[in-house]
Amino acid sequence: MADAEAPAPASAVPTHRLVLRGVRDALVLPAWVVGFALVGVGSLAQDVGHPLGAAMLSTLLIWAGPAQVVFYGSLAAGVALPLIAAAICLSSIRFLPMTIALMPLLRRPGQGLLAQIAIAHYIAVTVWVESLRRLPRMPAEERLPYYLGFANACVLTTTALTGVGWFLSGTLPAPLASGLLFITPIYFTLALAAGARTAVDVTAIVLGFLLAPAFGYLVGRDFDLLLTGLVGGTIAYLVGRARRRRGA
Repeated sequence: MADAEAPAPASAVPTHRLVLRGVRDALVLPAWVVGFALVGVGSLAQDVGHPLGAAMLSTLLIWAGPAQVVFYGSLAAGVALPLIAAAICLSSIRFLPMTIALMPLLRRPGQGLLAQIAIAHYIAVTVWVESLRRLPRMPAEERLPYYLGFANACVLTTTALTGVGWFLSGTLPAPLASGLLFITPIYFTLALAAGARTAVDVTAIVLGFLLAPAFGYLVGRDFDLLLTGLVGGTIAYLVGRARRRRGA
């Protein structure tokens, strides 16, 4: 938290170069990973009768593939709009711990509440995992411009590919459209593994793989991920605390 509250020195790198660096790094791979994952969302929007503009706007405003699937699936089922909104909010609660972890790296002196809300809107799985991997190694004053360049490149690429999916509706095989949604979690898992640097990181990842199927069998698919995160995260935290005590 300390570096999030200290006065920001002037960066030696111009802001526009930091933004362009973020755009470049996103377009190397991450933006396309999340973008192709939402091709299926565009196809789904066409199937339920939503116009192209609305499909692309849903990516800009919701910016969460699973929540968009909930949105269009609920529309197709005739669910009332207030209930759809509630379901989308509940499906996106998973972003709260991500936001709590990332915002201290991006918060700068003088930022108002609206600015912080706008910054937090960009947080999604791919942006979060890449930001946690890249931002801590950057000077504090360079993080926000880089993050905005990276995140906007992801959002705009994904919005465009949502439109591509809308046009491909009817020609895109249903299994392929569904399978594209799994690109992001696969990439997320690989990026987490590549970014693991401590015993806590490795412990959390290994426990996730071991506990998820076990809890899926024991409690079913409604609470398996919740219990996996709670139990696995707690054990990983205790492992980290024990190692810190031994190191002290």
